[in-house]
Amino acid sequence: MELSASAYAWIKALHVIGVMAWMAGLFYLPRLFVYHADAEPGSDKSETFKVMERRLMRAIMNPAMVASVVFGLVLMAASGPAIWQTLWFPVKAAAVVGMLVVHVFLGKWRRAFAEDRNAHSGRFFRVVNEVPTVLMIVIVVMVVVQPG
Repeated sequence: MELSASAYAWIKALHVIGVMAWMAGLFYLPRLFVYHADAEPGSDKSETFKVMERRLMRAIMNPAMVASVVFGLVLMAASGPAIWQTLWFPVKAAAVVGMLVVHVFLGKWRRAFAEDRNAHSGRFFRVVNEVPTVLMIVIVVMVVVQPG
């Protein structure tokens, strides 16, 4: 797939915007879970967290994830098959898959909270909160440094 320089720049900008919004949600949702885990199920506090978590996931994280993936796939296609011969791109792609897995688990845990059946502690979610950070560091280093 060949794109004009202008189209490539716009798609890259939209990809970066999507990634930034998605990452904001991936950082914030587990933090909400930390506090929600300490709230009494059925309490006003718990019900407020449910609303916040649902809106964050549905209105920001899901659309941003879709935008990130779609625009990323367009950029990948525009780069051609040679990109897979590098070291950095398959590592980055694996980290992106890891980020998608985190997103799926966050959705599963959000539904558990919504149904008052959370089985994890605040400490568990503090650890989970670090996973997107580690994956983000790998992705940024691979894209910017492009080792190998």
